[in-house]
Amino acid sequence: MLEWIASLGIWNWFILAAVLFLLELMMPGVFMLWLGIAAILVGIISTAVIWSWQAQFIAFAVFAVASVPAWRHFVHKVEKPPESPFLNRRAAGYVGRVFTLDRPIVDGVGTVRIDDTVWRVSGPDCPAGSRVKVAHADGANLTVEAA
Repeated sequence: MLEWIASLGIWNWFILAAVLFLLELMMPGVFMLWLGIAAILVGIISTAVIWSWQAQFIAFAVFAVASVPAWRHFVHKVEKPPESPFLNRRAAGYVGRVFTLDRPIVDGVGTVRIDDTVWRVSGPDCPAGSRVKVAHADGANLTVEAA
């Protein structure tokens, strides 16, 4: 088995890089990606330079260790604050806003139309057409108070 691996020569690094990239696809975390890039770099250098396997492993280790600061540098540039902080919490974006009741609040329950959606509201009894301010959002239920 070792003879077969040794017979592959510099292709070992490209095969290792492919295995690391496949592992990255199966277990995303952007860790194996950088090790795969380090393996590709050693493979590319090995096409032009004849060096011992010890030197290749040292170069791989150096590239792998150097990839950590590179990864941190790119992560901070790529990650931006979300443009829509209420993307998955739409109801929370309505807190503090004033709306007109679609149906009256009777026994603490009514509805308000916001854009194309009818929301269930709870609060003090008010007639339809009253202006209410959203005080709290709990899931799909909005707690309102008179505006």
